[in-house]
Amino acid sequence: MDTQLSILIVDDVGTVRSFLNQTLMHLGIDDVREASTAAQCLSECKEKEFNIIFLDIELPDGDGKEIISHINDISPEANVVMVSAHSTVENVKDAIDKGAKGFVVKPFTPKKIAAMLKKFYPELEIV
Repeated sequence: MDTQLSILIVDDVGTVRSFLNQTLMHLGIDDVREASTAAQCLSECKEKEFNIIFLDIELPDGDGKEIISHINDISPEANVVMVSAHSTVENVKDAIDKGAKGFVVKPFTPKKIAAMLKKFYPELEIV
């Protein structure tokens, strides 16, 4: 793969982070960091530029939708993808209105994650 993506996974549930991280590894992406809180997420964004940030809506120290604007201020190039089990039309619309560029519903499949990556980076050769 020519394009080397840098990805941040933000979710308070370790098994969700682990599954997504393993999915990304299987897709050939190995530059992946994880955060379990909104504070950790913002700290990571200040430290490094990410291409894609998978962001849970419900975090122990904040609402994922509320920190999108902070992420966009720090790292305007990042594609923020909301991840939630609560996929109401209102939730999706609200997240997009606040600056999210995509929405993935839990539980997700590796195929859905691959499709989201292709949406932003069509040149990716994902197996």
